[in-house]
Amino acid sequence: MKQNRSSTTGDSEVIEQDKIVVPEVVSCDVCFKEIPLSEATSVKSTDYIVYYCGLECYDKWKKQEEGSESLKDS
Repeated sequence: MKQNRSSTTGDSEVIEQDKIVVPEVVSCDVCFKEIPLSEATSVKSTDYIVYYCGLECYDKWKKQEEGSESLKDS
């Protein structure tokens, strides 16, 4: 449980946090935009996890994967 320390200076109250937690950030594998891990959409690929900032980038990645699979079959 986080504890906050507060002190009063004049009429304003100042709240100090013991520890500020910065969210973990990942990059979209299509557009490389940095997004918080909690907001990312992910797909487990063969040996790794692929992150996307949204459905638009996921669709682009999926089409690239389908295209590369059809080239392997030829």
